[in-house]
Amino acid sequence: MTTVAWFHCFGGIAGDMALGSLVDAGADVDEVRGLCQRLPVDGWSLTAEPVLRGGIAATQIHVHAADTTVVRTFAHISALIEEARLPTRVRWRSLATFRALAEAEGHLHRRATEQVHFHEVGGIDAIVDIVGTCAALELLGVDDVRSSPVATGIGVVRSAHGLLPNPAPAVVALLTGAPTYGVDLGVELTTPTGAALLAANVTGWGPLPPMRITATGFGAGARELDGRPNVTQVVLGEALARTDTTGMLVEGQPVVLLEANVDDATGETLAYTLGALMEAGAHDAWITPIVMKKGRPAHTVSALADPALAAQVAAVLTAETGTLGIRGRTIERWPAARQFDEVDVDGVTVRVKVSPGRVKVEHDDAARAARRLGRPLREVTAAAEATWLADHQHADEPVASDDEPPTAS
Repeated sequence: MTTVAWFHCFGGIAGDMALGSLVDAGADVDEVRGLCQRLPVDGWSLTAEPVLRGGIAATQIHVHAADTTVVRTFAHISALIEEARLPTRVRWRSLATFRALAEAEGHLHRRATEQVHFHEVGGIDAIVDIVGTCAALELLGVDDVRSSPVATGIGVVRSAHGLLPNPAPAVVALLTGAPTYGVDLGVELTTPTGAALLAANVTGWGPLPPMRITATGFGAGARELDGRPNVTQVVLGEALARTDTTGMLVEGQPVVLLEANVDDATGETLAYTLGALMEAGAHDAWITPIVMKKGRPAHTVSALADPALAAQVAAVLTAETGTLGIRGRTIERWPAARQFDEVDVDGVTVRVKVSPGRVKVEHDDAARAARRLGRPLREVTAAAEATWLADHQHADEPVASDDEPPTAS
């Protein structure tokens, strides 16, 4: 099942509020801290404090860091994140968030993205807020991020550049295309870090999406507000597909289909590209033979990716094929629910994938077991499926192996 996190930004959103909501929803703060400690920066600490905001129990995150005159660029922060050996999705989400910030700031100050100087958002506390939020999403197993319309304040805010309008220009740029609304409060409800986290990771905007709710949490801002709780809420759950009156599915998991036509790549290059796309986080990747202009034989290289990872997968597709351009479109998919299990085949562990009506052995595990046992691959596969079926199948719940179709009822 796809795990969804929906941020309810009725009180705006900031980096520490997003992180606080996820910790409040169940992300272990010690594990979050441990992942952030992989960053090659020191002189900071992270704590979580239970507080009340407008009568609502929430978690406030405190990142304590020494004052510094260091002004980091996007290139500098990217290098820190790359060096940190973070889990793949944590790294990609963090980099995408800072890239969104850099592109917004670069547009505002007419500087190249790589040369953008971060002031407030380049401080250690902001870095920990962003990487910590991405780490918390991973610890909670979040696959898809959604958001409500985003509340913003009014008036002016103070920044490293002096007084700026509220919402700050960077917030406005980051939330271009997103549903927003103003609140008559002279407070910075939504900060650039909060807006960047949404801009880089949210795949859909609107009310609470169809889900089976599993947890919720509130992240607290630093102050009390008159008339509304100063919190950001997150709701976690398992995505549910909506159906129309005929029972047809009307909403699936959003994915991006990326493609490139290539007529000058060797077979070895194409094979390597498929592996690189999967390592980059693609759900699937494949190659289709085609005929291009002037009768040239060629191939279409396709990859299916989560919207949050589309930029990373597209970069790999471009780099590995040498294509001068790629195309893409957002589509939906309806993956069947599945679970993973393990069985023992003559002392060798083999993983199996189980879905309604079917059990399938992981090919790489079966091949490894076949080599170690000196047995044919098909025998190992059959033995693994038979073992799982013997351990789990009930008389009233038929499950077929991958080699045998389900019995008709």
